[in-house]
Amino acid sequence: MIMIPVTPQCEINEKELSFSFVRSGGPGGQNVNKVSTAARLRFDILQSPSLDGRVKQRLLRIAGARATAHGVLMISASRFRTQERNRADAVERLVLLIRKALTEPKKRKRTRPTYASKGRRIEGKRLHGEKKKNRVMGNWEVE
Repeated sequence: MIMIPVTPQCEINEKELSFSFVRSGGPGGQNVNKVSTAARLRFDILQSPSLDGRVKQRLLRIAGARATAHGVLMISASRFRTQERNRADAVERLVLLIRKALTEPKKRKRTRPTYASKGRRIEGKRLHGEKKKNRVMGNWEVE
């Protein structure tokens, strides 16, 4: 049983990942047309025992269009010319997504504008109004 370390507290079992290999575009000449080197990683977020509920929800939100309606994360990797490197690249990208989901976002503290900033805002509005008043055209006689 091979575990993929995400953080010291979190590991993903390699059996939770499934890979398929397809033909890849990009550099490689005629090799591109013969060898399936692009890696497609599938990770079922909702069925994963390695992640807790809140992390799963954050991971689904972060994944966006890469996650299916059934909660399966799909990562395609085709930057390299070998299956092994593309596979490692896909796993690395999965680990980065999970690390991002593990950090809880900070709660926003409500703040109020200071008295001075309110004054600056009102003064700016007053000056803008003055500028517009000065643009009013007078009654000009046209001959």
